[in-house]
Amino acid sequence: MKTFLVRNILLVLKVIGGIVAVAAISFGILLLFITITEYRPQAQEPAEIIGETALTEETVALAKPIDIISWNIGYCGLGAKHDFFMDGGTMVRPSDKKEVEENLAGVIETLKRYPSDFYFIQEMDKSSKRSYYIDQTAALTEALGTALTYTYNFKASYVPYPIPPIGKVASGVGLFTRYPFTETYRFALPVPFKWPVSTVNLKRCMLITRFPLESGRELVTAVLHLEAYDEGEGKIAQTKAVADFIRAEYEAGNYVIAGGDFNQTFPGTRSLYPLYDEFWAPGIMDAGLLPEGWHFAVDDRVPSCRLNKAPYTAALTDENIRKKWPYYVIDGFILSPNISLLSVETLDESFRYTDHNPVKLRVTLNP
Repeated sequence: MKTFLVRNILLVLKVIGGIVAVAAISFGILLLFITITEYRPQAQEPAEIIGETALTEETVALAKPIDIISWNIGYCGLGAKHDFFMDGGTMVRPSDKKEVEENLAGVIETLKRYPSDFYFIQEMDKSSKRSYYIDQTAALTEALGTALTYTYNFKASYVPYPIPPIGKVASGVGLFTRYPFTETYRFALPVPFKWPVSTVNLKRCMLITRFPLESGRELVTAVLHLEAYDEGEGKIAQTKAVADFIRAEYEAGNYVIAGGDFNQTFPGTRSLYPLYDEFWAPGIMDAGLLPEGWHFAVDDRVPSCRLNKAPYTAALTDENIRKKWPYYVIDGFILSPNISLLSVETLDESFRYTDHNPVKLRVTLNP
């Protein structure tokens, strides 16, 4: 009897050992795969140009109002029906492709209601499992009828977490415009994550585009989406890199507009939206980040972002739920001193198609 029990125990241990060995080998293969296929952009590299460029011979003019929309469209997968696992929700992606298509149609309709000279768009997927491989760059380029400059800030062959996994991601930031430009490129920002987390995480950047002016100087635009789920060091390092770049461009005589999702609250914004210890909180931008004369263009009368702790559909009809929801003001612009701010407005679109509201800016370049 003892011999029988020993044999069975040894057999069970062998089976367990085999399972552990297979799991370890599988994990090792996965780790090798994501390491080999890791997206490794250069410090600076050309951006992609989609659509027909220079749809007008007219260049950006001094002293003439310029309209800009900045919007994080949440890969059209974070509309009111959706939550997100990193914010306390459970969802990795919408339940079906139709929901992504509906959000994309809503984003297009919204952008068309606010005709602008430039559209700064963040979280725009090109080929991602989470958005059912819909090419949002192509759809938006066709709908807006402008050129698009585009670069990746999240590109991974396979993101193995959570369960079910995110899978393949190819997503980035873009600038839509009809104006002719001379150069567009990706400017890498510091990455706070170490191996192996860095292999499947975002590689933050600025999309830089240069527009010639009759004066011989340039309007330099920087579309950005800074770190969200770090310990804070990433945001600080990336914001400093942004500040150093735009300050150098201004000192060279250029006009500079940097805009997008900063994942930080802006200096001087009112505390209308309390933070909760149990939920994600944005960083706080340093008020002394830039010398005197620079402008933070942000509107806190309407929140620019909501937390994705749960679907937002109930909040659309229930004012009590809506009032208690965690909100943030983290989207806006930084303007160089030679640019006059005419207006900035966070457009209240009720987070129907994404977890951010668009921000509309109007400025003039000073002669």
